[in-house]
Amino acid sequence: MMYAENDYLMLSGIQHFYFCKRQWSLIHVEQQWEENRWTVEGQLIHEKADNPYIKEKRKNYFISRAMPVSSATLGLSGILDVVEFEKSEKGIHVEGKRGKWQPTIVEFKRGKEKKDNRDVVQLIAQVICLEETLNIKISYAYLYYNQTNKKKKIEITTELKDEVKFLADQMHKIYQAGVTMEAEMYKNCQECSLINICMPRLTKKKVSISNYMSNHLDEDLV
Repeated sequence: MMYAENDYLMLSGIQHFYFCKRQWSLIHVEQQWEENRWTVEGQLIHEKADNPYIKEKRKNYFISRAMPVSSATLGLSGILDVVEFEKSEKGIHVEGKRGKWQPTIVEFKRGKEKKDNRDVVQLIAQVICLEETLNIKISYAYLYYNQTNKKKKIEITTELKDEVKFLADQMHKIYQAGVTMEAEMYKNCQECSLINICMPRLTKKKVSISNYMSNHLDEDLV
């Protein structure tokens, strides 16, 4: 299935969707958002990475920042933090540059490497978008974590691409249905900027207002 441009969703949202579908639907379906320490820190990291006026180039190397990309296959569009270009006969022609150039994505992340694949699926989605935008094959990309100051190389596999395609299709189905997903309780819920909107302890289980009030009144009397 190919998506029309008017139906494109935010590329960055696939990370939210993988981690917590309720968080994603609150942001992208209901258009709700609140800041906290972690979101502000993440924005500062990306502002530096995305600054198109920060230039770095050598004879056989240059960086492109804040590059817009999209994919009709995924129905996603967004902005890439950093794309490194190196001269290569396997690359593509770039306007204003001699020879051919091979692009490599470097996605900047706050903190350190995650135990799950939320950052990886976002990076793979970025690769698919860049491949379609530039009509090129990309075999690997990098995740950079500010806390450890390390780049992690991610090989682009068919299995990861299939997973991202499945996630993107699910995002579109939920978005088109206008559904807000039910809450789940995670150990990281307290760090989520949307916890006061999500209220996972209340919304995970369907409880009556009278029972909720009664339970809390009992707690106050203890």
